Amino acid sequence: MVKVKICGITNLDDALVATELGADALGFVFADSPRRIVLDQVQEIAAGLPPFVCKVGVFVDSGFEEIQRAISIGSLDLVQLHGSEDPDLCRLLAPRVVKSFRVKDESVLDLLSRYEVRAYLFDTYNKVLKGGTGQVFDWDIAKSATEKGRIILSGGLNPDNVMQAVCDVRPYAVDVSSGVESRPGKKDHQKLRSFIQAAKGA
Repeated sequence: MVKVKICGITNLDDALVATELGADALGFVFADSPRRIVLDQVQEIAAGLPPFVCKVGVFVDSGFEEIQRAISIGSLDLVQLHGSEDPDLCRLLAPRVVKSFRVKDESVLDLLSRYEVRAYLFDTYNKVLKGGTGQVFDWDIAKSATEKGRIILSGGLNPDNVMQAVCDVRPYAVDVSSGVESRPGKKDHQKLRSFIQAAKGA
């Protein structure tokens, strides 16, 4: 069954609802974003979560020391690198690292073998935004990438299209943020329910 990550968590209420509905992982954004969160908040949320919930820190071009500090203070299980990070940083953070790629075309497939990571996350390319675009990309590219490793599918997913996405791509996991929000940083609990049910039922 596909794993589900709910990203852009900013408060304990949303975090608890997401986990109660069956989310496997929660994402905390430490980069410039309407969903940005600080370490004190993550520490508080992490303390209130039930066991066995994967906590993922999302970073954009942060340094090794900054990331390691966040792992320690925020009790993070994984880090997701969403910028232009090089393979060396991924090796330093192994085995707790996922590398994100913003997909513009099939050329992204040539980059994957350079990175020794737990999974590759595919998101939609945007000139300005590093994530949370609400836009989809060509899922055939992600489907081709499943031969190269675990693929986490992101970019424009929502309760209406996630079942089709899972059926078409067969990813290891799906990742959603803006597609289940009532406003940036606040989750719509009915959308969360519908998304998770659709993804798990695919």
